[in-house]
Amino acid sequence: MIEINNLTSFAVDKKFFVRVAKKVLKGENRGIENISIAFVSPAEIKKLNQKYRKKHKPTDVLSFGRALGPKSDSSEVVICPEVVKNNAKEFSTTFKKELTKMLIHGLLHILGYEHEGPEKMALEMAKKQEKYLSKFKF
Repeated sequence: MIEINNLTSFAVDKKFFVRVAKKVLKGENRGIENISIAFVSPAEIKKLNQKYRKKHKPTDVLSFGRALGPKSDSSEVVICPEVVKNNAKEFSTTFKKELTKMLIHGLLHILGYEHEGPEKMALEMAKKQEKYLSKFKF
């Protein structure tokens, strides 16, 4: 089950983002797990970033595999639309495309991909991210 919770004033196309999540999970040969996708404020993501990554600033996306404990099959992707909006401006792209990219990025982390570590792993994750992003029109 894929659940989307928008806790912000940003408009979020829930059906579209469920489709994105399903496309990534299917493409990685993973069944539909229990995944929660939350859109939160900068203050909320900053709290999470401090608690789990010891970084004292808001970030665009955080991923939590097995969010409810080691025996759970639940995972969570937390995205801050306000940070994503600023990133979209900085990278000269659309808000929806950057938001989609962050969802794909978060899902790939849940599926075990990493970009912090060996360069080969980072390149593989970036390649997958672009592959899935290219499947959608913006």
